[in-house]
Amino acid sequence: MKYSPVFKCFVAGVAICAAVLSSAADKKLKIGFAQTGAESAWRTANSDSMKAEAEKRGIDLKFSDGQGKQENQIRAVRSFITQRVDAIVLAPLVETGWDNVLREAKRAKIPVIITDRTIQTTDESLFVCFIGSDFFEEGRMAADWLGKATGGKGRIVELQGTPGSAPANDRRKAFAEGIAKFPELKIIDSQSGDFRRAGGKEVMEAFLKKHGKNIDIVYAHNDDMALGAIQAIEAAGLKPGTDIKIVSIDAIKEGVQAVADGKINCVVECNPLFGPKVYDTIEAILAGKEVPKKAFNKDELFDKTNAAAALPKRQY
Repeated sequence: MKYSPVFKCFVAGVAICAAVLSSAADKKLKIGFAQTGAESAWRTANSDSMKAEAEKRGIDLKFSDGQGKQENQIRAVRSFITQRVDAIVLAPLVETGWDNVLREAKRAKIPVIITDRTIQTTDESLFVCFIGSDFFEEGRMAADWLGKATGGKGRIVELQGTPGSAPANDRRKAFAEGIAKFPELKIIDSQSGDFRRAGGKEVMEAFLKKHGKNIDIVYAHNDDMALGAIQAIEAAGLKPGTDIKIVSIDAIKEGVQAVADGKINCVVECNPLFGPKVYDTIEAILAGKEVPKKAFNKDELFDKTNAAAALPKRQY
């Protein structure tokens, strides 16, 4: 049977369209993720969640470890723009200094999702949304628990996170406001351990040398610094959790275990498993759907009443 030239063109056109649609359907989503670094067990769990979920969904994840330097993260974002990724995920090391590179992403029409830590900007249109934890609420929960557990009395040393970072800023401010309700709870010293275990140990050693037995409580902005502080306290011949009470934030499995063991008195959770929520949000954005400007993970508090029971279910 002979076909007319017009029919042949129609068939060829259908075949081409089908091939294009098939190619589009087979095209992997390409996402760039600029991580702060690997400074803690929490951060490692956060990276693992993003990587594992990307693999599960068949997403081509371009992962960059900022190694604790903002300039590395900015360089990574520019690289993602050059690679024409479908979306960029940024876990900002510090709050300020992002506007220029985010404008470049906006000009390239690449949506940016901020995760974990917030940024300060005069132009909220530079990013689509923020997904993370409520650091201020975490600090408030820690202060409220401590006020009740101590009868509102005690001398506190504070192990701060990375200077200029959102969790360090918010956890410090909220905790200070929270303990202000208890006039006999006083912060006698406060220094940065940079969210690192070695930093927590080093700063705690200095606190013990400077203040000796005048320390009743350690407030650590994350579990890694609290675990470092435990090493310093034990090396000084003191009993963590008894001679010096410890309140921390993150609730990594090792931190919750320390609560069950009586070495940490309380940890407030900061859930790092962002992968599913981040990729669900990106898929919604790319489909043209509206997403909330801010979305927070739900966090819990663990002390001697529930830590041991929670351990078998901890994923990080």
